[in-house]
Amino acid sequence: MSSSLTVRTATEKDHQEIANLMFFERHVHRHLDWRHPTDWLGSPFYWVLERNERIMAVLACPQDQQEITWIRLFTHTEQISDEESWEILWEHAKGEISQYGDFKVAAISLQNWMKALLQAHGFKNDEQIVMMAWQEAHPHAWKTPSGIRIRKMEAADLPAVARVDEAAFLPLWQNSLSMLEQAFPQAVIATVAEENGEILGYQFSTGSPYGAHLARLATHPKAQRRGIASALLGDLTTKISKKNLEQLSVNTQSNNLRSLALYKKCGFHETGEEYPLYTYNIKGVEEESVEKEAFEWDTVKMQS
Repeated sequence: MSSSLTVRTATEKDHQEIANLMFFERHVHRHLDWRHPTDWLGSPFYWVLERNERIMAVLACPQDQQEITWIRLFTHTEQISDEESWEILWEHAKGEISQYGDFKVAAISLQNWMKALLQAHGFKNDEQIVMMAWQEAHPHAWKTPSGIRIRKMEAADLPAVARVDEAAFLPLWQNSLSMLEQAFPQAVIATVAEENGEILGYQFSTGSPYGAHLARLATHPKAQRRGIASALLGDLTTKISKKNLEQLSVNTQSNNLRSLALYKKCGFHETGEEYPLYTYNIKGVEEESVEKEAFEWDTVKMQS
């Protein structure tokens, strides 16, 4: 490794240079996120690798959930190899992250070069992300459960939607309120299922090159097995048909058998595309010299 390479925390001043790397460089790993990677600048766990004040590589894994973070960006110039730039940045990242407790770092890789890096550095392939699509001529037949009303989602619903999301998903897959607020303007169709004014489920779909993508479907655990998710899907496919959109895509975990069964029942089929989910557990280092008060969870949320 070259001694002229140094790692530092990324700042807002790096915005343009990082954006240029993402646009012009060949090796770019970007997390499928509601936010552009440069929007996270100023958040913890965001580093650049420099040589002579020029950015050679970037690694960003700012967190949105406590004790969990995703690799949201890794890219490098052609003047340095992916192995060298990753090794320097990842070793630095592990050391810094460990100062703040136990963390799970996750990544969904779409590119073989990134998969190879993750596997070579101890990341485990826990499960696969399965792609599915709905391309039926007619909407999925559905019936709204008694007492349930399906309506358009409003911005004021987002705190309640976030509570449903938190209850319905494991921490790795939860969307925080701040993330939902980022996502909401991007929706082409977003609906909630409510009973007596209480939101019990929701779906959130965005545009895609082929039609629409069902980015999120959730039902509160206390209201599951009542047909709410099926009704949300039925209402969604009806709207998709009226908009003459060619396809509705969705992805789910390979080990989520209930989710797979629901989508298949509603007319979705697997496309054959699968992407590996990798995770790495970092053990926290307990040191009295670390001022953890500066890294309280509420502070992180305000910065993100």
